[in-house]
Order: sequence, then structure tokens, then C-alpha cells
Amino acid sequence: MSWLHIIHDTTYRYHKAVRFGPHRLVLRPREGHDVRIEEMRVKIEPEFELEWSRDLFGNCVATAHILRPAEHLRIHSEVLLSQTAPFPQSPARRDAPTRFPVQFSEIESAVAAAYLATTHPADVAKVKEWNSATIDPAIVHDAEKIVAALARRIRQTIQYRRRAARGVQSPSQTLSAGSGSCRDMATLMLEALRSSGFPARFASGYLVGSASNAGRASTHAWAEAYLPSIGWIGYDPMLGEATASNHIVVGVSNHPRGVMPVSGTFFGEYGSYLGMKVAVQTSRFADLKTPSLRSVELSQTKF
Repeated sequence: MSWLHIIHDTTYRYHKAVRFGPHRLVLRPREGHDVRIEEMRVKIEPEFELEWSRDLFGNCVATAHILRPAEHLRIHSEVLLSQTAPFPQSPARRDAPTRFPVQFSEIESAVAAAYLATTHPADVAKVKEWNSATIDPAIVHDAEKIVAALARRIRQTIQYRRRAARGVQSPSQTLSAGSGSCRDMATLMLEALRSSGFPARFASGYLVGSASNAGRASTHAWAEAYLPSIGWIGYDPMLGEATASNHIVVGVSNHPRGVMPVSGTFFGEYGSYLGMKVAVQTSRFADLKTPSLRSVELSQTKF
């Protein structure tokens, strides 16, 4: 078992004080057999009230009500979570590979259909054409190998480029540009999986690595495919490989906009908005006698 400390800081700045509408926060990692939240804190400036709920996809969502106008909005979350080895272990989880095309039980079919529906209808033909060159005849009957091949091909053909612009590129835009952000690449994989007959969902969260350890990271995104005999499996097209313990899932949705870490509105004069800054920092601990936020080294920046 190991412990992971995550600090996620988002700051919006404005030319003069503005009023804020409710803000939807998807910041709490999803718990399961391999992840458990030990403690979490959310601090917001200016004064706020917070309401927690679960959305249709089972994500923990906080709605922040900002109580007074201000020239900045800062949302600061800290979480300490424990991680265990994946269960069940990969080599023992099945006797034979999942065959392609995948087949679903009567109970699963209705839900699977929602994750097979495209979010970019105009791009389906182009994505299918791109897909046709991905599936090697040698793996045509192995569903998991096809999913892995899609992730590798995106890694090989699309250059990662961090974009400051809001929103997500369509798959056609990403293919035409030959580059995109992690969210653009995840959206391309999402549609590629669906066009191949795999129910797929968009995953948002954190990627633990050198950038996050130095406090210079942002949030991350990838795609997950559903295979009946295995369940949801994650693949990161930016890396071209399966997700692992360094991928911390915060939210999942059938649409990229469904799990934006922070979304909301403000009311003020035109041109008031000056910009946004996001910083994610992570620290791992092999042993904590008293697992709590007090027992780990907190951010050097005073909140």
C-alpha cells in the first residue's frame, strides 16, 4: 500500500470585482477496490458554501456557491488517498481473450448503447476511415489488443500539444492538425473506440509524474473501453499505453464536457476576465503511521 497526496489549485482573475454563479467541481477521486480517500479538504476564496452530490455517472460532484463579488476566485483542493495493488491481478482475471466483436448480455445492452453513441456525428466517417488502418489482421479477434492498438496509433500519429484555448477539438480537427491536448487525444480515442463497436467513456483526473511531482502539472484525460468479461479498462493515448497506478480517475462521462474539473459562470463587464491558472502537485509516501493531511508536507504557498 502507498499513499498519494494531491494538491489541485485553480485561480481565476478579473479586472474588477464580478459576481459568481454556482460552480460545479469534479475534484474528488473515484474510490474503489484499489483507491480509498483518507481525507479531503476544499478551500475557496472568497467566502463560499458547498453542496455534495453524485451525478448520473457516479461521480462525486461539489456545487460551490460563492457568497460575494471579488476580483479573483481561487479553488484549492487537497486529498490524501491510499492505493493498493490492482485487484484482481491481471494474469488471473480471465482464461481466454475477449473476442471481437464484443457481445453484451441483455442486461448490459441498454447501458452499453449509451456509451456507443457518438458525440461527433459529422466525424464518424473520417474516424472509421482512420480506424481501418489500425486493426491488424493478426489481432482482429482479440478485443483488448485492438483497444491497445488504437491507443498506440494515436500516440504515434498525433503530437501532444498543450492548448490554452477552452474546449475540446473534434476528432476531425485533431486528425487534420496532427496534434492536440490530452483531452483532444482522449476524445479521438473515444470516438475511435465507439466506431469500432466498443462502449467508451471519457476519463478525467491526474497523471502522477515528474511534472506533478514538481507542482507544474495540470489535470489529465484519457479514455476507457468496456469489455464484458473484464469491465472498464483505461488507455492513455498521450502515452500510448494502458493506465496504471499513476492515473488517478476523478470523473467519468459519456461526453468530454461531463467531467470538467471546474465549470461555472460569472457576471461582470465585458473584458473583465483576465485569465486562469491551474497547478497540480503530487507526492507519494510509502509509509504513514497516521494517514491524514496533517501527516504530510503541505504546499509551501500559504492559502
